[in-house]
Amino acid sequence: MLGRKWFIALVAALGLLVSVPAMAKQDVLFGGASITGVYYQVALQISNMMNKHAADKYNYIGRPTGGSVFNINAIDRGAFDFAVAQSDRNFQGFNGVADWEGKPVKGLRSVFSMHPETVLLVTRKDAGIKTVADLKGKRVNIGNPGSGQRGNAEDVLKLYGLDYNKDFSAEALQQAEASRALVDQKIDAFFFTVGNPSAAIEEPAQSVDLDIVAINSDAIKKFVAEHPYYIMTKIPAGTYKGVDKDVETYAVTATVVTNEAVSEEVVYDMVKTVFDNLDELKASHAAFRNLNPKEMLGGLSAPLHPGAVKYYKEKGWM
Repeated sequence: MLGRKWFIALVAALGLLVSVPAMAKQDVLFGGASITGVYYQVALQISNMMNKHAADKYNYIGRPTGGSVFNINAIDRGAFDFAVAQSDRNFQGFNGVADWEGKPVKGLRSVFSMHPETVLLVTRKDAGIKTVADLKGKRVNIGNPGSGQRGNAEDVLKLYGLDYNKDFSAEALQQAEASRALVDQKIDAFFFTVGNPSAAIEEPAQSVDLDIVAINSDAIKKFVAEHPYYIMTKIPAGTYKGVDKDVETYAVTATVVTNEAVSEEVVYDMVKTVFDNLDELKASHAAFRNLNPKEMLGGLSAPLHPGAVKYYKEKGWM
């Protein structure tokens, strides 16, 4: 009788154990930018890696967004766990200047840098735009409000002495719309801050003859020299169909950011997965092919998150 009671009790206990649900995965939201841009690919490809290599713990979701300013504000509110933003916007957000004048985002934390993001002025060859000054009287997309490219476009125009409120017809389109509008002759040019090559330029280049205008005046070079998160760079000839010469411009760095409130474990796990499988990330998009750990720890304009620091110290990189 005792044996029967013991057996029933054991079965009941095992039943209780079996009925306990498995630990729920943690949802992690990762903000990118325009769905045709490389920032979205950063969010998407890292999310794919996490869902492959850490599927027992996390459910990563890469989302398209309005761009750098939007992302930093979303990180500040806790709406995203990670996001991609330009190095200049990170500096401005953390230090409370530009869009964050007097309201610094002190909880903003850096994780690592990705690829260089060149500031481009793309036009149709039949639009007759050879220099930035030729934008007068044209129809130009300067980027949607809340995007890093909008801020870069405004900087370029100011340094070239142009006022988008009166010198030309300015549009504020998302990049996918701008690429279509250029082909459809609804605009003559667009500014775009992006890693190369970008589908948002490659695709219209299949339909119309494109050109990329140099952004390299003395004022631009002085501006870059005064801001350490910018660099002068070149788009090599042949990167895009029909552009058969090197094009000089300047660039920022795409950086992955988070909030200080995100746990050390979540950040550490993401950083470890990315660097332990870096070749996989490099193969996922052409803009990532030259990633290397040394450069990925540079160009960071907000303090590093402790979870990232933990991994970098383990590797002997700090």
